[in-house]
Amino acid sequence: MHSENKRNHFTQWLAALIAFALFFCLARADAAVVAWGSKGEQVRQVQQKLIEYGYLKGTADGVFGQKTYDAVVWFQRKNGLSVDGVVGRKTAAALGLNLPSSVSAAAYNENETYLLGRLVHGEARGEPYVGKVAVAAVVLNRVRSSAFPNTIAGVIYQTGAFDAVADGQINLTPDEDSLRAARDALGGWDPTGGCLYYYNPVTSTNQWIWTRQVQLSIGKHNFAI
Repeated sequence: MHSENKRNHFTQWLAALIAFALFFCLARADAAVVAWGSKGEQVRQVQQKLIEYGYLKGTADGVFGQKTYDAVVWFQRKNGLSVDGVVGRKTAAALGLNLPSSVSAAAYNENETYLLGRLVHGEARGEPYVGKVAVAAVVLNRVRSSAFPNTIAGVIYQTGAFDAVADGQINLTPDEDSLRAARDALGGWDPTGGCLYYYNPVTSTNQWIWTRQVQLSIGKHNFAI
């Protein structure tokens, strides 16, 4: 009995040690990558994304100062992130960056999937399931097109691209259908057959979008090329 108790205590101690090590690794994974005072290529990449998305004016000089800090805070606040002015794992992923010192490929993909699910929820809430997948597929079709940014975050946050970003609905917590639709689209399902645009013909006030060639309609959305 005494020997069994010792084994149980050892097992509990080992489990606690493993849990602590895992917690430490996760904490390190969330550590700041780029912050006030940083300089170099990673800062320049962050600045380029902030300029591209309309949060920062000027040039990407690779120096993280007041203007870059203010732009990061604005980006975080606008997109439902923790507002600390530091580009850590989640902020880097939302910007469409895979900064090697803190963002693993697995974490980046998980964040991209969740971001795509947020966009689907904001843009296609109430649409049939296939319509949700179609919205996600349009984002991915844009990623593959040379006419658009080449990351999911880049496409979603491109200035004026999606109403859900402009009005803040992208910050809502996505439901399971929206997340599943994002995963299905990432898995290769494209109900649109390669469309790059969609719009609601009843509510759209964008005259340019009406010039695009409509391929099909799903729910309330027309999908076009």
